[in-house]
Amino acid sequence: MIAKYLWAIGSVPAVVLGIIHLYYTFFTNGFSSANEKMIEEMKSSSPILTREITMWKAWIGFNGSHSSGVMFIGIINFYVALRYFNVLQSDHFFFVFNILTIGFYLWLAEKYWFNIPFLGLLLTLVCFTASYVLTLVNK
Repeated sequence: MIAKYLWAIGSVPAVVLGIIHLYYTFFTNGFSSANEKMIEEMKSSSPILTREITMWKAWIGFNGSHSSGVMFIGIINFYVALRYFNVLQSDHFFFVFNILTIGFYLWLAEKYWFNIPFLGLLLTLVCFTASYVLTLVNK
Protein backbone atom coordinates (compact mmCIF):
# COMPACT_ATOMS: atom_id res chain seq x y z
CA MET A 1 0.00 0.00 0.00
CA ILE A 2 2.85 2.43 0.77
CA ALA A 3 4.33 1.70 -2.66
CA LYS A 4 1.06 2.76 -4.30
CA TYR A 5 0.98 6.08 -2.47
CA LEU A 6 4.67 6.75 -3.07
CA TRP A 7 4.05 6.33 -6.81
CA ALA A 8 1.05 8.67 -6.67
CA ILE A 9 2.93 11.27 -4.58
CA GLY A 10 5.89 11.04 -6.95
CA SER A 11 3.59 11.86 -9.87
CA VAL A 12 2.45 15.16 -8.37
CA PRO A 13 5.65 17.21 -8.91
CA ALA A 14 5.60 16.35 -12.63
CA VAL A 15 2.02 17.59 -12.95
CA VAL A 16 2.74 20.76 -10.99
CA LEU A 17 5.97 21.51 -12.88
CA GLY A 18 4.20 20.90 -16.20
CA ILE A 19 1.38 23.28 -15.31
CA ILE A 20 3.79 25.98 -14.14
CA HIS A 21 5.87 25.52 -17.29
CA LEU A 22 2.77 25.82 -19.48
CA TYR A 23 1.70 28.97 -17.64
CA TYR A 24 5.14 30.55 -18.01
CA THR A 25 5.25 29.62 -21.70
CA PHE A 26 1.92 31.12 -22.75
CA PHE A 27 1.01 33.70 -20.10
CA THR A 28 4.30 35.33 -19.06
CA ASN A 29 7.58 36.34 -20.61
CA GLY A 30 9.45 34.08 -18.15
CA PHE A 31 11.03 32.00 -20.91
CA SER A 32 11.86 34.99 -23.11
CA SER A 33 15.40 36.16 -23.47
CA ALA A 34 16.48 39.27 -21.58
CA ASN A 35 18.21 40.18 -24.84
CA GLU A 36 15.54 41.86 -27.01
CA LYS A 37 17.77 41.61 -30.07
CA MET A 38 17.86 37.84 -29.70
CA ILE A 39 14.07 37.67 -29.59
CA GLU A 40 13.85 39.72 -32.78
CA GLU A 41 16.44 37.47 -34.43
CA MET A 42 14.47 34.38 -33.40
CA LYS A 43 11.28 35.90 -34.80
CA SER A 44 12.92 36.64 -38.14
CA SER A 45 14.96 33.47 -38.69
CA SER A 46 13.95 29.94 -39.60
CA PRO A 47 15.61 26.62 -38.90
CA ILE A 48 17.48 24.98 -41.76
CA LEU A 49 14.88 22.19 -41.77
CA THR A 50 11.99 24.40 -42.97
CA ARG A 51 11.08 28.00 -43.66
CA GLU A 52 7.48 27.39 -42.57
CA ILE A 53 8.27 28.40 -38.99
CA THR A 54 10.51 30.81 -37.17
CA MET A 55 12.89 29.92 -34.38
CA TRP A 56 10.61 31.87 -32.05
CA LYS A 57 7.56 29.79 -32.98
CA ALA A 58 9.65 26.63 -32.62
CA TRP A 59 10.83 27.80 -29.17
CA ILE A 60 7.26 28.43 -27.99
CA GLY A 61 6.08 25.15 -29.52
CA PHE A 62 8.88 23.15 -27.90
CA ASN A 63 8.11 24.67 -24.52
CA GLY A 64 4.37 24.03 -24.95
CA SER A 65 4.88 20.41 -25.98
CA HIS A 66 7.41 19.90 -23.18
CA SER A 67 4.82 21.19 -20.69
CA SER A 68 2.08 18.92 -21.97
CA GLY A 69 4.44 15.93 -22.02
CA VAL A 70 5.47 16.40 -18.41
CA MET A 71 1.84 16.88 -17.34
CA PHE A 72 0.88 13.73 -19.27
CA ILE A 73 3.57 11.68 -17.53
CA GLY A 74 2.44 12.92 -14.13
CA ILE A 75 -1.30 12.54 -14.72
CA ILE A 76 -1.04 9.06 -16.26
CA ASN A 77 1.20 7.85 -13.45
CA PHE A 78 -1.07 9.33 -10.77
CA TYR A 79 -4.14 7.73 -12.36
CA VAL A 80 -2.48 4.34 -12.81
CA ALA A 81 -1.18 4.40 -9.24
CA LEU A 82 -4.61 5.04 -7.76
CA ARG A 83 -6.74 2.89 -10.08
CA TYR A 84 -4.52 0.12 -11.45
CA PHE A 85 -1.55 -0.29 -9.14
CA ASN A 86 -2.04 -4.06 -9.11
CA VAL A 87 -1.51 -4.08 -12.89
CA LEU A 88 1.53 -1.86 -12.47
CA GLN A 89 2.98 -4.30 -9.94
CA SER A 90 2.53 -7.26 -12.28
CA ASP A 91 4.88 -5.91 -14.96
CA HIS A 92 8.27 -4.30 -14.33
CA PHE A 93 8.30 -2.47 -17.67
CA PHE A 94 6.11 0.45 -16.53
CA PHE A 95 8.14 0.94 -13.35
CA VAL A 96 11.51 0.81 -15.09
CA PHE A 97 10.49 2.89 -18.11
CA ASN A 98 9.13 5.67 -15.88
CA ILE A 99 12.16 5.61 -13.59
CA LEU A 100 14.49 5.85 -16.61
CA THR A 101 12.41 8.66 -18.14
CA ILE A 102 12.40 10.68 -14.92
CA GLY A 103 16.12 9.94 -14.53
CA PHE A 104 16.70 11.42 -17.98
CA TYR A 105 14.63 14.50 -17.10
CA LEU A 106 16.64 14.82 -13.88
CA TRP A 107 19.89 14.71 -15.86
CA LEU A 108 18.54 17.41 -18.21
CA ALA A 109 17.50 19.54 -15.23
CA GLU A 110 20.93 19.24 -13.64
CA LYS A 111 22.80 19.97 -16.85
CA TYR A 112 20.60 22.52 -18.64
CA TRP A 113 17.86 23.86 -16.40
CA PHE A 114 17.73 25.32 -12.90
CA ASN A 115 17.16 24.24 -9.29
CA ILE A 116 13.36 24.08 -9.00
CA PRO A 117 12.78 21.50 -11.77
CA PHE A 118 15.78 19.54 -10.51
CA LEU A 119 14.39 19.31 -6.98
CA GLY A 120 10.88 18.41 -8.17
CA LEU A 121 12.21 15.69 -10.45
CA LEU A 122 14.51 14.41 -7.72
CA LEU A 123 11.48 14.00 -5.46
CA THR A 124 9.66 12.15 -8.25
CA LEU A 125 12.63 9.86 -8.86
CA VAL A 126 13.06 9.08 -5.15
CA CYS A 127 9.34 8.27 -4.75
CA PHE A 128 9.19 6.16 -7.92
CA THR A 129 12.36 4.25 -7.03
CA ALA A 130 11.23 3.63 -3.44
CA SER A 131 7.85 2.45 -4.71
CA TYR A 132 9.51 0.03 -7.12
CA VAL A 133 11.89 -1.30 -4.46
CA LEU A 134 9.00 -1.81 -2.01
CA THR A 135 7.08 -3.64 -4.71
CA LEU A 136 10.03 -5.94 -5.38
CA VAL A 137 10.60 -6.61 -1.68
CA ASN A 138 6.94 -7.35 -0.98
CA LYS A 139 6.49 -9.90 -3.79
